[in-house]
Amino acid sequence: MSKPDSDKQERGQLQHEAEHEKPDKRNPVLFYLMILFAAAFLLLLMSFLMQRRANQEAINNLQETSNSASQSLQNTIEQNEELSKQVADLEQAFSENQQTIRDQENQLEDLEEQVADLTKSSQAMDWFWQINEAYVRGRYSQARSLIQEMGEELPEYLPRESVTDNDRFSPYDRYQEIYDALY
Repeated sequence: MSKPDSDKQERGQLQHEAEHEKPDKRNPVLFYLMILFAAAFLLLLMSFLMQRRANQEAINNLQETSNSASQSLQNTIEQNEELSKQVADLEQAFSENQQTIRDQENQLEDLEEQVADLTKSSQAMDWFWQINEAYVRGRYSQARSLIQEMGEELPEYLPRESVTDNDRFSPYDRYQEIYDALY
């Protein structure tokens, strides 16, 4: 046999062995696919964990906001109740002040009536003094004219009791005595 035949035969055998030989190494494509799946899985896991942490923070923030709003609402309710109580107290104080004002106005009216009565009583006493003086001096016509000028209203304001304990007439009784004597 010649050498070229033996080369051919050798090459054929090598090729046959290479085709039927099982590689000892794993297929590199499968290895790369496994690495890619593992990387994708790790990225998905990291994304999930990050999303979970972000959601937890958002939930915590919402809970804090809710707690803060709840506390703010509670504070507002307490302030509202306190203000309502203050309003009620002020309304009661206002009502009491209004009653005090009405009482003082009534007292003022009573005092004004007393002042008017005392003024009229003072005027009546002045007229009485002049009438009594004219009567005692015997000036009866002057006494009559003074009685007419005095009018019918003022004699009612003369004191009906004597302040002196001398068993004499009160100014009103003395006026009636003079009036009866002259008319």
